[in-house]
Amino acid sequence: MIHFVLLISRQGKVRLTKWYSPYSQKERSKVIRELGRIILTRAPKLCNFVEWRGYKVVYRRYASLYFCACIDPDDNELEILEIIHHYVEILDRYFGSVCELDLIFNFHKAYYILDEILIAGELQESSKKNVARLVAAQDALVETAKEQTGSTSNMIAQATK
Repeated sequence: MIHFVLLISRQGKVRLTKWYSPYSQKERSKVIRELGRIILTRAPKLCNFVEWRGYKVVYRRYASLYFCACIDPDDNELEILEIIHHYVEILDRYFGSVCELDLIFNFHKAYYILDEILIAGELQESSKKNVARLVAAQDALVETAKEQTGSTSNMIAQATK
C-alpha cells in the first residue's frame, strides 16, 4: 500500500502531496522536511529506494521534480517505480511535455489525474487511454459548467438593466 505521494522540486519546494494514511499536520511537515533532506542530498548514482521509519520510500527524478512514494516494507519497489512512471507519462500526455510550472498552475489537474490512477494507496487504473478519456470528460464538464454560468450571468445582467 502507498501511504503517501510527494512531488518535491530540486530546491525542496513541495509541489504536490497526497496522503493515504492518517498523519497530523505537524507529522506531515516533519515527514516532508525529513524526506526532502534525505532524497535531495542523495547522489544520482544511488538506487531509488530508501528505508525510512520502517517503511520504504521509492523515488524517481524527472527533470527538476522528485516523485516520491512511501510504501510498506514488503511491497514491490519496482511496481511503485512503474506506477510513478505511469503517472508521469499520463501527465506528459495531458500537458504535452509536462514541466514544473504546469503542476504549479494546474495543480487541480495533477491531483485529479493522480486520483484516477490511485485510490486509497492502491493502483486503480493502469490504462493510459482510460485515464485520458476520464480527464477529457472532466474537462468537458468544467467547460459546460463555465458556459452555463456565463450565460446565466448574462441573463441576470440583462434582466437588471
